[in-house]
Amino acid sequence: MSPVIVAIHQPQYLPYLGFFHKLAQCDVFVVLDDVQFQKNGLQNRNKIKTCKGWQWLTVPVLQRADQTIKEVRLNPQTRWSRKHWSALVTNYSKAPFFALYGDSIREILQAEHEYLGSLDMALVRFCAQALGIETPMTMSSELKVGPGKTQRLVNICQALNADTYLSGPGGKRYMEMELFERAGLTVKFQEFTSPVYAQQFADQGFLPNLSVLDALFCCGPEARALIGLDA
Repeated sequence: MSPVIVAIHQPQYLPYLGFFHKLAQCDVFVVLDDVQFQKNGLQNRNKIKTCKGWQWLTVPVLQRADQTIKEVRLNPQTRWSRKHWSALVTNYSKAPFFALYGDSIREILQAEHEYLGSLDMALVRFCAQALGIETPMTMSSELKVGPGKTQRLVNICQALNADTYLSGPGGKRYMEMELFERAGLTVKFQEFTSPVYAQQFADQGFLPNLSVLDALFCCGPEARALIGLDA
């Protein structure tokens, strides 16, 4: 039997290409939505390119202490979606493939999302589809595997009958490898280097690790090749 590879990652707002590279490299992708929300992290913001360099797009949220990601609500008192769409139009309307994806992104941004997780996943699923990634995704909160850092990862893998865990490179710094060994799980580490491609505003030079939208708007269907998939 072929190994069953599971990857686990917190939901992010319009994440960078490496997120989708990991998604494409596994058999089941678990969205870690029942861990604490990280203020000033990537769960509610990401970068785009402008004529002056990179710019954050930040989704305003109503946050309480010790709140899990799936509990975080969007702030309905702001016009963030209009501002984000305006920023995308300003900086990408002349990109080769903006017209191919723009309307769909606008509809998702302007839909009635109460929770941050709902917004994040609607965008992730659309971008994954645009990249031709069909990996099934499930929410960790639905698995009910209990607390713990490394042990939670092990429990998730076991709940999905996996034999291999695909970790980001940062996992080397904190994971207790012996827990995987005891469970009979193989750990592989993602190897991803931000690829260079033709971006808008060439005078700014190439800016790596921007939101996936930068690659989609600039490269279109060919963005698949940037994460190692056949074009």
